[in-house]
Amino acid sequence: MTVDYRSPEPLYVQLANILRERIRNGEFGSGPLPSNRTLRETYDIGEYAVTHALKVLTDEGLIFSVPRRGYYVALAK
Repeated sequence: MTVDYRSPEPLYVQLANILRERIRNGEFGSGPLPSNRTLRETYDIGEYAVTHALKVLTDEGLIFSVPRRGYYVALAK
């Protein structure tokens, strides 16, 4: 899965959709998500898009943040 720069859908929404699908497929189990840096490099997007996508998933209750440790799956489906 990749982001599409030509899509009218914002990059953060695309990333949130990708991560949501990966979480639902159990790819992360109940463990941590990749780091912000890894997500930026993997999807070749900026820090704002990554941060905003993670906030969307946090607001949905799919992930939670542990300060200085990263983001973790809250609900594995």
